[in-house]
Amino acid sequence: MEDVLEVYSRPYDPKVPVLCMDEQPIQLVEETRPPIPAAREHPKRVDYEYKRAGVANVFMFAEPLACWREVMIRTHKTKLDWAIAMAMLLEGHYADCDKVIVVCDNLNTHTIGAFYEVFEPSRAREFVSRIEFHYTPKHGSWLNIAENELSCLTSQFVSGRRIGSEEELREETTAWHNEINATRHRLADENRRRTHQTNIHLP
Repeated sequence: MEDVLEVYSRPYDPKVPVLCMDEQPIQLVEETRPPIPAAREHPKRVDYEYKRAGVANVFMFAEPLACWREVMIRTHKTKLDWAIAMAMLLEGHYADCDKVIVVCDNLNTHTIGAFYEVFEPSRAREFVSRIEFHYTPKHGSWLNIAENELSCLTSQFVSGRRIGSEEELREETTAWHNEINATRHRLADENRRRTHQTNIHLP
């Protein structure tokens, strides 16, 4: 626990960001009859019958100090899926970072070895040399900020809804994190501006 808390206490460094990640399965549910759209006289009407359409896995990545998060949808939750998702971030959003500090739970798929099982040794080495792992303790997953983001996603977006396909889930979760990232960045920028102005006028 102290190790994770020490990581969270470090000052923000865009070249060495702290990235939290977590994952959870989501049941896909298809309608058996087309819903009746909402009208002035009544809300949207949905038939009580539904059809299970499999399960998709949600990877949540959150960088708290940058007010940024990204949701990735995969069909499975294997080492391959995790390593590919991490590689996409390392070569995409974090391509210019010297190292990425990753806070996650100690699941058997969240390992250095996963990269070597998916990629060629030289490419796998490039990835693992830029990652510093910090695992939450057993029964201490609540220390992972990405778990809080998953809870927000579930309560704000998933609960009470029927999402029938992996593609639909991907499109809507992408819209969710894009909207929140834009809003949070504006708030963070405004807070930094106010702090700067305050510091200028200090005696």
